[in-house]
Amino acid sequence: MKMKDQFKSGFVAVVGRPNVGKSTLINRIIRQKVTIVSDKAQTTRNKILCIHTDDECQIIFLDTPGIHKPKHKLGRFMDDAAFSALHDIDAAVFLVAADEKRGPGDMFVLNKVKDAGVPVFLVINKTDKVDKKKIPAVIADYSQLYDFAGIIPVSALNGDNVDIVTDELKKILQPGPKYFPDDMITDQPERLLVSEIVREKLLRATREEVPHAVAVFTEEMAKRDNDKVYIRVTVYVERESQKRIVIGKNGAVLKEIGRYARTEIEQLLGSNVFLDIWVKVKPDWRNKAAALNEFGYKDE
Repeated sequence: MKMKDQFKSGFVAVVGRPNVGKSTLINRIIRQKVTIVSDKAQTTRNKILCIHTDDECQIIFLDTPGIHKPKHKLGRFMDDAAFSALHDIDAAVFLVAADEKRGPGDMFVLNKVKDAGVPVFLVINKTDKVDKKKIPAVIADYSQLYDFAGIIPVSALNGDNVDIVTDELKKILQPGPKYFPDDMITDQPERLLVSEIVREKLLRATREEVPHAVAVFTEEMAKRDNDKVYIRVTVYVERESQKRIVIGKNGAVLKEIGRYARTEIEQLLGSNVFLDIWVKVKPDWRNKAAALNEFGYKDE
């Protein structure tokens, strides 16, 4: 049988509770930054397709929001997005953190994954944060809970053992078509990627009370006569006090956000960019269906 006839493909959901490193793992596998990364929990809000293609297979990873107990409509949307990723998949990666004890949140996610009826791989992330001698105990603890298709300790941050994840997935995937072109790494449009880059820089620059109250929406992208791409982005917060934090004294915080975001957006677009960021207050937007739809958090 020819190699091209043995080409494999499949859809793999990456699930776990918030802040276990799902986006970092997928970015490392794709070898390009596709989803935003932050040390703040619940950074990913939508279900994002991230595509790994090599000579042998194409694996479509579904990067999902961290599954958590929702406190508002946005939180319920995020959980729905994560749960919907468990339908019509070929395998699941259940991600846990080596530096944190197993808790009710991990068990809740695992029980949901069991119901999907597909091979489940346990990936123990953040091994760089613990003594390597402690890893066998973590493996033993989770092994008693479920018959995993494989257990892989990794450091997504450093790249340790990450290639093993794709190697193990290849073994259980069935022969299938190439769903996406070789050079396609995500299904997300450029406008959304731009919004997410700005939101990532904002998460890193602001205090704890701001991040989850922030939505970023790209209002306009247009090429100007000077060959620069003009991009107008609006940052929405829920309170005036949050607006002041995002802007900073004499606009210092917003300038920092814009500087770092512009550099990354230029790399994404391959063009010089004029980034125009505005900050507006939309009270309690996380609980308003119209605002959620406007900002792209829509039910499928």
